[in-house]
Amino acid sequence: MQMTSSLNSEPWRQLPPTVADLIEPELAKVTKEILATIAREVPEYARPLEGKFGHGIRTGVGEALSQFVALIRDPDAGRELGREVYLALGRGELRQGRTLDSLQAAYRVGARVAWRRLALAGRQAKLDPEALSLLAEAIFAYIDELSADSVEGYAQAQSEQEDLRRQRARELALLLMREPAAEPVGLRAAARAAGWRIPRTLAPLVCPESELGRLAHRLPVDCLVTQIDESGCVLLPDPDGPGRKAQIERAVAGRTAVLGPSGELTRLRDSWELAKKALRALEAGAIPADGLVRAEDHLASLLLFEGAALAARIAARRLAPLDSLTVKSRERMQETALAYVRHRGNSVEMAVALHVHPQTARYRVARLRELLGDQLDDPDARFELEIALR
Repeated sequence: MQMTSSLNSEPWRQLPPTVADLIEPELAKVTKEILATIAREVPEYARPLEGKFGHGIRTGVGEALSQFVALIRDPDAGRELGREVYLALGRGELRQGRTLDSLQAAYRVGARVAWRRLALAGRQAKLDPEALSLLAEAIFAYIDELSADSVEGYAQAQSEQEDLRRQRARELALLLMREPAAEPVGLRAAARAAGWRIPRTLAPLVCPESELGRLAHRLPVDCLVTQIDESGCVLLPDPDGPGRKAQIERAVAGRTAVLGPSGELTRLRDSWELAKKALRALEAGAIPADGLVRAEDHLASLLLFEGAALAARIAARRLAPLDSLTVKSRERMQETALAYVRHRGNSVEMAVALHVHPQTARYRVARLRELLGDQLDDPDARFELEIALR
């Protein structure tokens, strides 16, 4: 079974080696005709085959024909030595800013011309019909392999180009956030290399690294996208400009992301650090996730989240008198204490906030004073109480 598969994919194995001796004298003429036909029929290649471009095409055609003859003589020799020529042709098309359409068209032209010329030579030499049929199959199967090599080279070049783009984007983002600030000349050079224009104002958007790719496709094309500190980082130019808010909100819809404060370059590092802290708080549930999260809208929550250990000590100290209560009573007294500090002891406002009668609110305050004593009258104690209760 394996032998049959190999014969089908490499039909030149079934050709007698004498066919190589028959077609080899035709190679120079075939090469010349293929080059002329490519120049005539493939618009992108309709120019003098000079310089690096011309050398690549001539080398590709010449190598293809000589390697084909070598494979007929010794099928086990393989194609590895010549593959780099066709990988390089594929890479070259990407670097020239072209798709593979023109190169694939050139391969088809080469196969057609080669078959016509070599079939004529075969008939003149009285090659039997079965061998001629095998020769045709071998030519077109061989061209398919060359074409596949170039597709692989093109993909390799795309990957390398994308890796370089990502590297330059990250280098630029790190320079923009560097402290002390990078020299303007260096920044401009890094921006040119990354193909990005440094804006007057910008804001960082931070997201989990795993979500960066999907999020980036939905953001405006002028954003700088990279990874920093194991987080996804998007630098948004002119975040307060017309229509920008709606663009950002649409892109972030249904995803986890935090927007740092907008400002000039000198504020970028601080904004990035604040956005990262807000993302940690968001993932921990300390900040509600409701659409686009703006770090500046949650500063008090961030303060408590970042100082969680200290807040816990304050809570243990200030709320200790409530420990003897039942769970339900403790929750009620904590709710009352928070309303008290928020509304400065105004029983009417407290009643509205607690959804109870003012008399009930006053009763609760009296009970609270029994438990907390002078804490309710001391400004510093009230401040710590609010931290503990929040």
